[in-house]
Amino acid sequence: MKRKLQHGFSLISAIFLLVVIAALGAFAVTLSTTQHQSQAMEVMGARAYQAALAGVEWAAFNVANSASGVEWVGCTAAVPAATINGLAGNLAPFTVAVNCAATSAVEGTGTIWIYDVSAVANTGGNPGDVGYVEQVATAKLAR
Repeated sequence: MKRKLQHGFSLISAIFLLVVIAALGAFAVTLSTTQHQSQAMEVMGARAYQAALAGVEWAAFNVANSASGVEWVGCTAAVPAATINGLAGNLAPFTVAVNCAATSAVEGTGTIWIYDVSAVANTGGNPGDVGYVEQVATAKLAR
């Protein structure tokens, strides 16, 4: 009796293993890329928050240097918002819009101005765009 030899079975196993290993490799690359992008966006979010805080500090500086008992001119109805461009260093890609609302209160013989300041820092573009980051910082100031 002559025995029939079977050929090709090991080829099918090898192709199957190659496909499985290639799929695992592609998954690992995709996972790594996603993690790197998430970390980069987290860093950009922290920078955007620092840019927004810079806008609040800009408003606080101007309020502190305004005349006592008089409304800060940067927060009047005629000037409802200011835009800060040209931040340096790591904050360079951000534009900061500072909004302010002022109310007054009379205490004794003096007038105290209370400012609700909101600063919005973003990278430009529209929400949902790749690389778009936006952060908001708020403060209540008085003089």
